[in-house]
Amino acid sequence: MRKNIITRTTELAMSITLEYVSYGDTVVDATCGTGQDTVSLARAVGDSGRVYAFDIQQEALRLTESRLKDAGLSNVQLIHESYTSMGNYIPEGSASAVVFNLGYLPGGNHNITTTAEETLAGLEAALRTIRTDGIVTVVMYDGHEEGAKEKAAVLEWAERLDSGRYHVAYVNMLNQKNNPPEIVWITKKK
Repeated sequence: MRKNIITRTTELAMSITLEYVSYGDTVVDATCGTGQDTVSLARAVGDSGRVYAFDIQQEALRLTESRLKDAGLSNVQLIHESYTSMGNYIPEGSASAVVFNLGYLPGGNHNITTTAEETLAGLEAALRTIRTDGIVTVVMYDGHEEGAKEKAAVLEWAERLDSGRYHVAYVNMLNQKNNPPEIVWITKKK
């Protein structure tokens, strides 16, 4: 039986993202959180690929490391830094995908969140990091004050991207209540 991926926004986001990822690729999990996206990316790129997983919270890195160990995956470099520093680790134009899952660490301190200013800087770094035909995926949550500001800033930024260089898609769950996550995908044209 086929999974209904539009019922879970994060699964929809990853499903589309993985269409851009091949065995042996370099990819980035900009916000590793609990490690779900990191594991999906690590499986997709296989042993010859590389995942760079960033988070500012040590707890997120610990959770991700545990999930990777349980999955038997060792092709991930965990980085205890902001996603704004991805250019220090990954050469320009080399990643097939960069994934952002914004907000706060599930089960963690809700006062520690991604912010609009830092996310815009991280998105600029991501555009430099992805290769031609690569993808940047942004899952946004506006159910908290900073998340609402961040979503507004990301959408305004994405709308201004040069249409000659980038394709941008935006998805929201129109009839769902309680501020469901929303997705922005950006691909780099040839």
